[in-house]
Amino acid sequence: MTKTIRKAVFPVAGMGTRFLPATKANPKEMLPIVDKPLIQYAVEEAIAAGITELIFVTSASKRAIEDHFDKNFELEYKLEKSGKTKMLECIRGAIPENVSCVYVRQAEALGLGHAVLCAHSVVGDEPFAVILADDLIDGGDNPCLSQMVETYATHQSSILGVEEVPHAHTDRYGVVKSEPVADRLEKVTGIIEKPHPDVAPSNLAVVGRYILEPRIFALLETTGRGAGGEIQLTDAIANLLQEEPVLAYNFKGVRYDCGSKLGYLKATVEYALKHEELSESFREYLGELSLS
Repeated sequence: MTKTIRKAVFPVAGMGTRFLPATKANPKEMLPIVDKPLIQYAVEEAIAAGITELIFVTSASKRAIEDHFDKNFELEYKLEKSGKTKMLECIRGAIPENVSCVYVRQAEALGLGHAVLCAHSVVGDEPFAVILADDLIDGGDNPCLSQMVETYATHQSSILGVEEVPHAHTDRYGVVKSEPVADRLEKVTGIIEKPHPDVAPSNLAVVGRYILEPRIFALLETTGRGAGGEIQLTDAIANLLQEEPVLAYNFKGVRYDCGSKLGYLKATVEYALKHEELSESFREYLGELSLS
């Protein structure tokens, strides 16, 4: 029987130290790109791919994320009373009625692998997606996760979203060793967490999109602490590919590393240039700025 992807896990318990002091009281996933927080872009990508259950792995300091996707009756009443219909539709439509949100606490910051493991009881025994919100990917009319879900429908195996990065930057990512299968698709034969450029098997880096088979949970339970003293998802994937196929999909689109200040600023500029209300005036401002 063909399996489908219905659930997506959003690991959002990180402290966002690279954006302090902005993230002292505000989750990094709530940082806005123009007028929408990063986590909402990630959620919209998941919903566009057919996801109907959103699982947020949070911490005690991330209540703002829960509040963002919850009802705000007072705000809705005021918008409706003042006739601000477009704004009202915007906040009411963030989560469609057929989509549910589940929040799971990660009591201790033990890495991405541990965060994914925290979602086990909710995901159960079915394949699922993992989305890292600070990797903002502009896939145009066909978002990144939609591309991966389409690929999963054909191959029915775990898939890692990858892109080519400069060799000098391999020590920032999990990097795959692979063999070509089809256009943009590789069979993963090895994976290493943050290898030095001198020993990196390739420059194909895993970025914040995954589709994983449920076998990963049992492997995470037995995965010891790796790089940084954390339970690395990369290490569990390395064990998974010894048992079943794992594919790497080089997605179509542009990724903005919004976990870095420069990547965040680039995304803000690019999305502002496409914004229906701001694009023209913002482009004009940038032109004036370049001449000053």
